Amino acid sequence: MHLRHLFSPRLRGSLLLGSLLVASSFSTLAAEDMLRKAVGKGAYEMAWSQQENALWLATSQSRKLDKGGVVYRLDPVTLEITQAIHNDLKPFGATINAATQTLWFGNTINSAVTAIDAKTGDVKGRLVLDARKRTEEVRPLQPRELVADAATNTIYISGVGKESAIWVVDGETIKLKTTIENTGKMSTGLALDSKAQRLYTTNADGEFITIDTASNKILSRKKLLDDGKEHFFINLSLDTAGHRAFITDSKATEVLVVDTRNGNILAKIAAPASLAVLFNPTRN
Repeated sequence: MHLRHLFSPRLRGSLLLGSLLVASSFSTLAAEDMLRKAVGKGAYEMAWSQQENALWLATSQSRKLDKGGVVYRLDPVTLEITQAIHNDLKPFGATINAATQTLWFGNTINSAVTAIDAKTGDVKGRLVLDARKRTEEVRPLQPRELVADAATNTIYISGVGKESAIWVVDGETIKLKTTIENTGKMSTGLALDSKAQRLYTTNADGEFITIDTASNKILSRKKLLDDGKEHFFINLSLDTAGHRAFITDSKATEVLVVDTRNGNILAKIAAPASLAVLFNPTRN
């Protein structure tokens, strides 16, 4: 599979954001309400801050016409744009450290990550994660998913490639602390259980991998399905209280529910072949 497939938004024109995604957090919207708003071209991922009452959207803009990209700050209820933060590098993946109110965006094409102050919109710093020059033989790893551990101010970033890795970045210094290697082919999915000190990732080898964040070592890896079919577990979302991981498969019409303690499949939920999943603990 080409990396371009992973990092290209399905909507080529203006993004239509559904506020149902965040409606459960706001009493002003009923669960059945849906609001759509044209925002920007090349929309990829979002990060939400309860403290700032804001939603940030990473957009790569036009591939041909725009050198960089734009991060839009939106009102999470109306989806109106309240700020536009222009970047010289295109932003794709997004997360926020709620404790430091720092936004983190993966610059996939440049194998870098950018930190932005959520209050001011100022760039706090940038780190090149894979400095190798791209050639016919060399393919630098590309950042895809990002998660922030507010307890330790650590940012985890999946580096996608033929043999993937996870970068561990110090959120204070914006420097690389270590690299967790050998996370499999196209290891895209990334989710964190901070209290349990566990990081989980999934890949195109059909594996569910558990990492100890205290040592940054892989504790276990399990092939979830042995049915002779191709599987690409591209994203996951955690129910930390219930020890469950919800895992999307871009090669199958189902979402797997996996026990994070042992990697056993608890259930299969019928769904279209999908890229992303989000668990709502309030509504279970």
